[in-house]
Amino acid sequence: MALTLGIDVACRAAHQATLAVEGKTVWRGRKFWTRSAELERLWDDLELADPAELTVVVEPTRNAWIVVAEWFRRRGAKVVMVPTTQSSDLRKYYSKHTKNDRIDSELLARLPLLHPEGLREYSGQGPADPLRRLTKQRSTMVKRRTAVFARLDALIELLGPAWYEAINARYGIAALEFLARYADPHAVIRLGQARLTRFLIARSRGAWREDRAAALIVAAKEALALWGIGDGDGWTSPSSPPTSHMRLSRHCS
Repeated sequence: MALTLGIDVACRAAHQATLAVEGKTVWRGRKFWTRSAELERLWDDLELADPAELTVVVEPTRNAWIVVAEWFRRRGAKVVMVPTTQSSDLRKYYSKHTKNDRIDSELLARLPLLHPEGLREYSGQGPADPLRRLTKQRSTMVKRRTAVFARLDALIELLGPAWYEAINARYGIAALEFLARYADPHAVIRLGQARLTRFLIARSRGAWREDRAAALIVAAKEALALWGIGDGDGWTSPSSPPTSHMRLSRHCS
């Protein structure tokens, strides 16, 4: 006899459980907290002849579900999880056809019959889980950084292709600090090649030297020529590339 216990895990409220036998609901809405005494009472009420007959279905909710899942797994029950992509699809369906979009305990209790291939067995945390979380965090950071660099590329294009070639699309510390301070072509020309060279050598640890400084000065003069701005004129571009550069550079650094 297959028994399924669907648990709607809450982070700051009582969990709710529904018991189903062969897909038919026996009882629903049993509230309990993640406390040993309440878990023991729930376990006793199940009246299991064999703990292996019980399948506990949970939806991963922050870290609140882990303690509950481990408790039932130690008792010999099989614990399965609803993948987040599947739960998202179910919420979309329920938001269209019901008054709320919660995946409640009764639905979780029926899932092994409705969609058994979509459940994943929980077998413990294991050493790979911390690495998986760190990998996901790194992936998020890389995506954000890539988006910022793409925005920088778009703004540098407003200054002209000479700037893009001079920086060589390498947004290291030297490039970001240069853009944060001297993205205005007038500022680059006023700084002069000697001081700009010293600045680049210090910020790039010697990787960028006189040739890079000369290329940036040429790029600054080219930008003024492209926009039809003389040496004494102010920067009047409606898109204001220098200000946008400085904001984004500070976010990247």
